[in-house]
Amino acid sequence: MVTAMNVSHEMEQLFQPYNFETFQDLRPFLEEYWTTSFFIVLIYLLLIVVGQNYMKDRKGFNLQGPLILWSFCLAIFSILGAVRTWGFMGTVLLRGGLKQTMCFTSYAENATIRFWSCVFLLSKIIELGDTAFIILRKRPLIFVHWYHHSTVLLFTSFVYKNKVPSGGWFMTMNFGVHAIMYTYYTLKAAKVKCPRMLSMLITSLQILQMFIGAIIGILPFIWRQEQGCYITVEEFAWSFVLYATYFIIFAHFFRQTYFRPKVKAMAKSQ
Repeated sequence: MVTAMNVSHEMEQLFQPYNFETFQDLRPFLEEYWTTSFFIVLIYLLLIVVGQNYMKDRKGFNLQGPLILWSFCLAIFSILGAVRTWGFMGTVLLRGGLKQTMCFTSYAENATIRFWSCVFLLSKIIELGDTAFIILRKRPLIFVHWYHHSTVLLFTSFVYKNKVPSGGWFMTMNFGVHAIMYTYYTLKAAKVKCPRMLSMLITSLQILQMFIGAIIGILPFIWRQEQGCYITVEEFAWSFVLYATYFIIFAHFFRQTYFRPKVKAMAKSQ
């Protein structure tokens, strides 16, 4: 019988960390971050209001160069994170099966996962800068953007602090989607013409991510008696409700962005 302990020991042998991934563990410090995350989100929302008021009667800044650099750095970071976390999760999946990837608490002390979960959490603060570019360039700030950025920051810190079992997949899927998304943003900022299908693909992947995320939130609750899979009702409720909410708002965004204009154009032509 394959156990989490056996697979965990095997992973240490098969998936060796790079030197930079053995950096000092910041978990004791970051676990305190759970309460600070509310303050950061509050400041973020206040700065949105202040920023929009400041730019109300001003011309938007160009910021093409900084935006290319910003998106490029986040793309490289997300690609590296995707390669490492998908590599790890894929190996666990092949060696131990689906349940082992869901009961992920057993791997929380693995050096590779410890490093990438730490920087993943910190990246959610950095990504709030996306909003600054939208406001300063005087682009429309839609609900799905600021709601997603603020709640993901809160949820990530909650999952990190409580070592929620399904957090491994939450992180891995996010890295994968963001690797594609920020690469697209880099090309778009550089004014490289991209097919409309690419932006539709990215939104579709986000919707798929949210749907799978909701399912993944359920499975550890079903298997909560298994080693590495214990999850409380509170943790289950947070993950399921949040991912279900994301699924709904991203699906609505997809419909509004890619289908409604077409319907209006057809109505006008008739």
